[in-house]
Amino acid sequence: MQEPSALSLLPPILVVVLAVFLRRPILSLLIGALFGLAMLGPTAILANFADISLKVMQDETIAWLILVCGGFGALIALLVRTGGATAFAELALKFARGQRSSLLMTFALGVIIFIDDYLNALTVGETMKRITDKFKISREMLAYVVDSTAAPICVLVPLSTWAVFFGGLLVDNNVAAEGQGIAVYIQAIPYMFYAWFAVIVVLLVSLNVIPAFGPMKKAQRRAMHNEIAVSNNQYNDVHTADEYAVKAAEENFETAATNGKLYNFLVPIILLVAFTVYFDIDVFKGLLATFAVVLPFYMLQKLMSLGELIERMLDGFKSMIPAIGTVVAAFIFKDVCDQLMLPQYVINTLSPYMTAQYLPAVVFLAMAVLAFATGSSWGIFAVTIPIVMPLAYAIDANIPLVIGALLSASSFGSQACFYSDSTVLAAQGSGCDLVSHAVTQLPYTLIAATAAFIGFLLVA
Repeated sequence: MQEPSALSLLPPILVVVLAVFLRRPILSLLIGALFGLAMLGPTAILANFADISLKVMQDETIAWLILVCGGFGALIALLVRTGGATAFAELALKFARGQRSSLLMTFALGVIIFIDDYLNALTVGETMKRITDKFKISREMLAYVVDSTAAPICVLVPLSTWAVFFGGLLVDNNVAAEGQGIAVYIQAIPYMFYAWFAVIVVLLVSLNVIPAFGPMKKAQRRAMHNEIAVSNNQYNDVHTADEYAVKAAEENFETAATNGKLYNFLVPIILLVAFTVYFDIDVFKGLLATFAVVLPFYMLQKLMSLGELIERMLDGFKSMIPAIGTVVAAFIFKDVCDQLMLPQYVINTLSPYMTAQYLPAVVFLAMAVLAFATGSSWGIFAVTIPIVMPLAYAIDANIPLVIGALLSASSFGSQACFYSDSTVLAAQGSGCDLVSHAVTQLPYTLIAATAAFIGFLLVA
């Protein structure tokens, strides 16, 4: 394919359809990538796939993601095994009196842990799922609340990994002067309509002002009968790697120390947040520093030997392999979509509507479609900002509003895409089947996206 074409839409459509019917996101992504490569050159599918796979695995972002996700899995395993997570759950149960208060507590915890969406998704889900299980709240509902307070909250807070990343991109693309990236980012926060509406919608759902409907209503009914969705619409059975990870996490709780202390949960979490801030919002360095303090802290209490601590950390790292595999497959698929010129096709198709009045709404729509199709929220922003921002300046559009539209689309894609990293980790942390989580939360994300699109039309 030499020119952008509507045919570039076929691989994303195929992936979404396969993910829904096969309920195997990694397999669906790989089939979609191979299909896209067949469109590019049928005689060199395997060679091109090998090249792309090596390119992705050598990418600094992927290496960072593997280490961070695995590190979170290791830390969570320690929190569970030492009994700290159980102690926190017991404390939370004193305040949780029913479904509404449990969901509100989940929402509040998600807002508090605003530093990073990975930290948010994994910590909040793992912490709250035993509480929400007690009150017969579906894992799908828990995962939705967790996911809605991950990227949407992080994007609204200028002290987060999102702000640091996007602020840097604004400087790199001459949208902001050197050292002014975060200041320009802050100007766009009021216009990040999707994130605002996503937080409002999930709060209303938690308060039961917006009742469960569609697939979520069915999930809630199943939860009332103590049924947890796994794969292929079966219950209380284990079939895929994701479910094996969930089962391993449950076994960690079963073998956890019965006399766990609350400080064994709070100290690592507080340290992680503090170190992350100290290292200029670098979550990986924050994790390393946390482990450097927490391991001796646990050993001094004689909770476990160093060998046992390392063994538990490795178990926790392994529990994240399904999530890591899904994200790696998504990056491979994104690379194929880039070669098929999917971003250029979408932008070219919508460019006739890019006037100063309609630009923010069109940018949000186009980038939301791309982020949903490719599962790459940060990557799409990096690719399209050099295209969109010069156009915005040329037609004298509202710059903070356009930046808000771009970031709204990124947060929508992060939450709504079936195989984005945030969706995968929210499902992983909540112990929920990935496709069940994606399908049940999609109607709510579309409500927020529709409201955001209308908002951009009205404000512009």
